[in-house]
This record gives sequence, structure tokens and C-alpha cells, in this order.
Amino acid sequence: MKKLLVKRLEKEFQNCPDFIIKTITINKEETLWVIYLESVTGSDKVNDYVLKNLSALSSQKRIARKDIQSLIPAPHTIKITTYDEIEFYLTNGFTIIITNEEVFALETKADINRSIPQPTSELSVMGPKDAFTENIQINLGLIKRRIKSSTLKAETLVMGRKTSTMLNILYFDDITDFTLVKKIKEKLKKIDIDGIIDSGSIAEYLELENQTHFPSVIRTERPDNVSKALLEGKIVILVDTSPFALILPAFFGDFINHISDNYSKTKNVNFLKILRLTCFFLTMMIPAFYIAITNYNPETIPTSLLINFSMQRANVPFPAIVEAIGMLIICEILKESDLRFPNSYGSAISIVGALVLGEAAVSAGIVSPIMIIVIAFTFITSLIFTNQEIVSALRYFRFLFLFTATTYGLFGIFITLIYFFIHVTELKSLNKPYFFPIAPFEKIYLTKGLLKNKINKDTLRSPMITNNHVRQKENS
Repeated sequence: MKKLLVKRLEKEFQNCPDFIIKTITINKEETLWVIYLESVTGSDKVNDYVLKNLSALSSQKRIARKDIQSLIPAPHTIKITTYDEIEFYLTNGFTIIITNEEVFALETKADINRSIPQPTSELSVMGPKDAFTENIQINLGLIKRRIKSSTLKAETLVMGRKTSTMLNILYFDDITDFTLVKKIKEKLKKIDIDGIIDSGSIAEYLELENQTHFPSVIRTERPDNVSKALLEGKIVILVDTSPFALILPAFFGDFINHISDNYSKTKNVNFLKILRLTCFFLTMMIPAFYIAITNYNPETIPTSLLINFSMQRANVPFPAIVEAIGMLIICEILKESDLRFPNSYGSAISIVGALVLGEAAVSAGIVSPIMIIVIAFTFITSLIFTNQEIVSALRYFRFLFLFTATTYGLFGIFITLIYFFIHVTELKSLNKPYFFPIAPFEKIYLTKGLLKNKINKDTLRSPMITNNHVRQKENS
């Protein structure tokens, strides 16, 4: 029966040069097979831990599980009962031992991981300098290095028919609302796909309830950010082969603020938080406001300034809306090229490109100098936000404001602003209001998200997320 199992494995893994199978005879009476994939298995571990120690079984007439466990010092020894388990453990770096009676999997994974890197997309001056890698066990260790509690749970799921990607759902069983955990597991179990390569694929499935440009799942590479979210009662999803964790539920204010706010004084941070929120609306509305006041509502600006604008645009052959759209598209191209070029010279090329294009456009009379200032200020205010999905949402609404201002002037901007607030207030994240804690208003989370309270006053968790409200006793 076991020979048929070996032949099935040989057939299914044919044309796989890393598939290794060794036949070992014990006492001329019993045969066992050692099977592993050389690409994901450490050959030295197989040789030192498995093959050498199997020679100690030469005096045994029958091989039992306790013999393998006692003689082979593998981290994990698992008894396998189904064929699917064999394929799963084999492709995950385990060595399969098939005896005449039983099948075992011994952990002999190869060390194909990179060292713990520094954050690249979420930089912080005073915060920790470690970031997640593509190994889920290392990522889990970085979190548990910070949170040393038995109430931190990590449930495991395997997804992807071809990839068999491992996921960990992390939460505190004494803090997190378990109905949210149940809802996430239900959503994940409904996913039936060939492969999960990155956490971004999971985020897309979890965001299907919202048809919007705004992200409703936080993607982070920082273990300290994940630890903070867990202590607030949120849920974290780790995906093997991905250096980004997912945090749910996510609210609008979570994307405006930065993890570095946790390591600065409250008064300084609150100024920066207000500045970021101001820049959020400025980067959406500045081009539209300029178009509105120059084309439709000139009575809103001083006459001397209006004359100055008119003189600058006297030799420009295009309407202001064409100027704005053209310059916005050029800036988007420069920003995209900056992201794709190697770090060593990408920024230099984008800066030189912007200077040369801007100066040449003004000299040629294609664009007015005031339009260059407006577009430059628009993109300077957008550089505060590093989350690419927030930047994409800002881009969408920037053009929407621009088109309505071209048609209706300041009235169009006002109507679009109302639409923006209606849009974000109807969004959900795990069935929680996305614009929380503004709508509905809640002071507790407001002092954690849009503002920062003094650390000795941060005593409660938000009832919107968890039923365990008390965080600490208030200290005077």
C-alpha cells in the first residue's frame, strides 16, 4: 500500500528536479522512504538529522512514531493521515518519512529568509527600526517580542489551491470583539482562488463591501504599528511571503496619521495632525478653487490680484482648465517615474524634469506662472501622505473637484464637498462606520486618531471596537 503512495508521489512530482526520494532498508525486512523537495528543504538538515539517525534503527524490526521522535531531533514531528497533508508539508520544507505502517513529516525547512530590514515605506525618526519580512514566523515573532501575553491568539488558515499560503489571524481574546473575528474568518473562508501571493490580494477581498477609492484596510510593514492596533482591540492578518500585515477595522483618521506620532510630545503632534488634515483638503481643492475664482467668481478676489492673474495669462493660448489638467498629468507622470526608478537617481531625475518642464512651459507661453505655483503647492501638500491608496483617492477627488469647478465655479466645489462627506460617511470597514470618530462622533477614539491625548489620560478603548474599555488607570 505504501509503495502505491510512493509511486503516486513520483508521478505527480515528475519533471520536478528538486524532488528527491531515498529508499532505506531496515534489517532486510522493512523498507522506508525519505522524500523531500531540495529547493525548500535544507539538505544538510536532512542528512544530519534524518539520514544519519535512521541508521540507529537497524536493530528495530518495526518502526514506530516514538522511535522517529526519539532518534531524529526535528523541531516538529507530525503524523500524516491524508495525501493532501503529504503534499502540503512536502511543499513547505518538511521531510516525509513513509514506513510500512505510518507516514511522518519532519520539519527540515531551508533557511531562505532575508534578515530583518528597516522600514522603507513608513519611516520614523525616533521609532523602532525593524520591519516585517516575507516569513510569517519571523513576523509573528516580531509581534510577540513586543506583546508577551497568552491572551494574544493566532489562528491559522491555509488559502490558495496551488499556493497553499498560510495566514495568521491575530487578536486578543480578552480585548477584541469576537464577532469581528468571526466575520473576518467567514469572509476568508469564502475565498476560493488558485493562489494568494501577497497580503494585497486578501485586502481586496476584504474591501469588496465598499466601491470606493479610499482604503478600508490598513497595510503596514511595522511591528510596532501592529502591536498598537492589537492593544486597541483591532484584528491583524499576517500572510506568508508578504512583508505587509493587514489591520482591521480601519477608519479615515488612521490613514491621515503616522506611527511616528506615538513617539513625540502631544502638543507638537497635535499641530502636525491638524496640519495633515488641512493639507488633505488643500491638495484636493486648490486647483479647483483657482479655476473657480478666475473663471466664474472673480468678485471673490481683490481687483489688483485679478488683474495680475489676467496679465500672466494674457499670452497663454489655452483655457485654465486645460493648463491645470496638463500640468497635473505631467506631475503624476513624474511622480510615477520617481517611484519606478532606482533610489540612487530617481528623485534627481524627477526634480530636474519638473524644473526643466516648468521653466520651459512658462517661457514658451504654454502655461502661466501662477498655474505652476498652484500645481506645485498641490503636489507639495500631497507628499505628506505616503499611503498609495490615499494618494490615489486624493487624485480622483482632485479631478472631480476640478471638473465641477469648471462647470459651476465655487458652487460646484461646494456641491462636490458635500458629495465627498456623504461618500466617506456611508463607507464601512467590517461594518463599522469609516468616518468614525467624526460620524458618529466619539471623543475616546478622536483623541487616538485625529488628535493625541496625553499618555496618562489615555485610559479607555473605544466601545466601537471592543467591549473591554479600560486600558489603564488614570495617573495624575
